[in-house]
Parts: sequence; structure tokens; C-alpha cells
Amino acid sequence: MNDMIEKPKAAQEITGTGDGRDITRPYTSGLLLPYDRILSGRGGNDLKIYEQVLSDPQVKTVFEQRRKAVTQASWQVDAGGERPIDLEAAEFLRLQLEKIGWDNVTDKMLYGLHYGFSVAEILYEVQGNKLGWKAIKVRNRRRFKYDVDNNLRLITPKNISPGELLSPPYFWEYSTGSDNDDEPYGVGLGHWLYWPVLFKRNGIKFWLMFLEKFGMPTVVGKYDSNAGDPEKSKLLAAIRAIQSDSGVIMPKEMQLDLLEAARGGTADYKALHDTMDEIIAKAVLGQTMTSQDGSSESQANVHMDVRQDIIKGDSDLNDESFNLGPVKWLIERNYPTAALPRVYRMLEAEEDISKQAEIDLKVIDMGFEPEMEYVHQTYGAHWVKKQRVLTAIELQAAKPVPVDEPVATSFAEKMDPFLALRKTNADKQQAIVNASIDLADSWEKFIGPRMAELQTLLDETNDVELFKARLIEMAGAEPNAEFVLALQKAGFSSHLLARATSA
Repeated sequence: MNDMIEKPKAAQEITGTGDGRDITRPYTSGLLLPYDRILSGRGGNDLKIYEQVLSDPQVKTVFEQRRKAVTQASWQVDAGGERPIDLEAAEFLRLQLEKIGWDNVTDKMLYGLHYGFSVAEILYEVQGNKLGWKAIKVRNRRRFKYDVDNNLRLITPKNISPGELLSPPYFWEYSTGSDNDDEPYGVGLGHWLYWPVLFKRNGIKFWLMFLEKFGMPTVVGKYDSNAGDPEKSKLLAAIRAIQSDSGVIMPKEMQLDLLEAARGGTADYKALHDTMDEIIAKAVLGQTMTSQDGSSESQANVHMDVRQDIIKGDSDLNDESFNLGPVKWLIERNYPTAALPRVYRMLEAEEDISKQAEIDLKVIDMGFEPEMEYVHQTYGAHWVKKQRVLTAIELQAAKPVPVDEPVATSFAEKMDPFLALRKTNADKQQAIVNASIDLADSWEKFIGPRMAELQTLLDETNDVELFKARLIEMAGAEPNAEFVLALQKAGFSSHLLARATSA
């Protein structure tokens, strides 16, 4: 049975569109036309029609939310492996992204979500012994077409068809929204937003006409049946004199009635406007409560989760395309043996990371230590384990003990090399403390009697002025020699203790 299966041929494409056998679309002069019926039927295959859609205020607001939600998240570069060459390649990529302004490039490339595809030109420059990026410039999509082999071509005034063929190492492009790979142009949000925006604009036009009619009445001037043209002209001039934009003149014998169509319910121009705005928000964000008024916190949380899923998909689409294209070309040129790094966005909610950090701290307090792989996955690969720096006294105590002075080592000290070090240091400090332990008794011996004298004087006389005079008199008296000596010893002991703990 297996002998009947034909062995696959390398890079064989049987159902491609370049051989003219695609029955779903004709092609002319070697260039493909988009599948998008709105673009081909109403826009003449020109993306300018979708540029006009972007001028709608609601479209601008919600689409900006979607883009900024991606670019506001911090980006991260992960090495493809643990070898020094892998780490060096990742660091080189990180520096290149900082140089070109990765957030700005990402924001412009995300307009491909609206048009269906995006194109950027990569400008290279020599940086030392490496070939780096000078800039990545996102180009206007209207300047490009795809040929029957899905190759990107630049359309110029002198070469409208088939256009100039563009090579991949210098051009990065991706498409989105299409349900098959035969459509290189993709299907953008503009396709779904065109009709809601058109309906809303027409509704606003009639809404303004309605407001004009009912906000300012129409002036009616009547003239006699035998009036001539001069009289009629004077009547029209009188209508204009009262600054009315709309007015009519008619014979007095004529009757003019305003007819208003009867209608019921609450349908009006504002309802049409708000409904179209809701449709636009749903098309772009998948929900309405992050752009419109919500009804409850629980519903808002659900809607925010939907929005977050869409934004995560946008980021993954852009980053995956970038990693498979420009990143691959750059690293293979400069680090042929390195595992490819990848760039991505940290789109986890900040409050979720804060909660996770609180949980991790509690687990650490229980005596556990997280593995570096978990730290990198949770908080990013830019975190490394902090190296403990030994103090001078620890380094001194860690010196090998002379052979002629054997020291008994307990099992605990063998398991913890710093146990003996801490024990030695504590013994030295305790000796200094013991040498000055009598300072508390000295205070009671010399200060106690005078404090008791002052307290008795205040209790017996209750005279504050007498108490102040006696206090001044005691302050000016000759100090006790023994007390001065005790203070000198205390200062010397404190100095020794400070040196022992900071050495």
C-alpha cells in the first residue's frame, strides 16, 4: 500500500495561482487584483477609499485603542539558547530595536489591520564589523501590488505593470484577515467598517438638514396676483433682510401646507448614529464597553477580556512576522551559528503580575526559592540572580585556618560555610559589649541622684521658676570626674563596636 504513495517533491506547489488555473479570479498583466468586493467595486482597487474610513471619529478612537494597547506594553528579547553566542545575538538584536524605535515601527505596521497588509523597507548600515539596521520605514500600501506568484512589486509612474520586483531581505510585509493564502492583500477592518461609516455620514447629513428646518422656520412672502417682477424682487430682498437662509414667495391666493409623515416608536437620526458607532466598536474591538458606557462591572470585565484577546493576537501577528523575517535575516548575516532570538510584547495585565509577585513573596518566606526559568517566564528574561558580595570581615574569616591550629568543625558548620564565620564575628562583638556592660549602672550612679533632687523640688514647691533656676545652677556646676571617665569609655566601646560590625 505504501508503495502506491508518490514521494513528495521538494518545493512542489500544485494549486498555486501563478499558472492561470485559478478559476476564482482573472489576472491582468501579471498582477493580482484584490478579492475585496468593496475595494474593487466602489474604490477601483485603490486603498484610498479605506483612508477615508479612517477619518471617522469613532473609527479613529477605537482603532487607536487597539494599536496603543499593543505599543504601550513593554517589549522583550529572548535569546534562542544559553550559549554565549546566543546571548550575544539577542543583545545585538535588542540594541538594534532601540536604535530604530521599535514602538513607532510597530504602531505604523499595525495599520495593516485596517488595510489588510503592511509593507516596510529595511535600511542597513555597517556598524563596526556587523551589518545593522539604520532604520525600518513603513511605506504607503497604495504603492505596492502583488504578482501572480505573490511576490511584492513597487508600482511607479514608469513601471505601472508589472512593477519593480522587491527582494525579501530589504522589505518586510505581512497580510491579515483573509481566510486563505491565495489572497496576499488580506482583508482589513476597512472592509467591515465601510458601510457603517457611510450610513452614519449620510444619517448625519439628513440630521443636519432636519435641525436646520426645525431650528429656523422658513419665511413665506405673499404678493398680489397683479404684482410684477419689481415687486417680487422687493419681496425676496425683504426675506433676505431678516437673514433667513431659506424662504419662498407666492401669490396671496395660493395655499401652502407642510406635510409631515406620521411615525411611531423612537427611531431617529441619533439612534442611527449611536447604532453605527456600536457596530464600529464591535468590528474593531470585539465589544463596546471599553468605548461606550457599560452597565455593570462584571460585564465590563468580560468585554475587557475579549478586547485583550484581540490585542494579544495583533501583537503575536506582528511579532511572529518580524521574527520570521527581519530578525532571521539580521541574525543569520551576523551570527550564523547562533540560535535565533525572538522579540515579543509583555501583554499580561499589570495588576495580575502584582498579585503574582505577592504570592511569590509569601512562598519565599516559607523557605522556597523560585527557579530562574519560572522567573523569566513570569517577569521577563531580563532578570538574573543577584550575586552575594562578601564583607571584609567575612573574607577575613574565610581564610584557611593554619594546620598547627586545628579547629573542630561541627556538622552544621560543614553544611553552612558561613556559620562559623557568623559565630566568630558574633563572639568578637559580644566581647566588646561585655566590656562596656557596666555603663547602665554608671548612669544610675551619677545621674540618678540629681534627677531625684529635681523631682523632689518640683513636687514640694510646685514652683516652675525655682525649678528652672536650680536646673541652670546644676548645669553650670563642675562635672563629676568619674562620670566623665565613664562617658569616655562608652564612646570608645561604641567606636570599637561600629568598626567590628562594618569591617
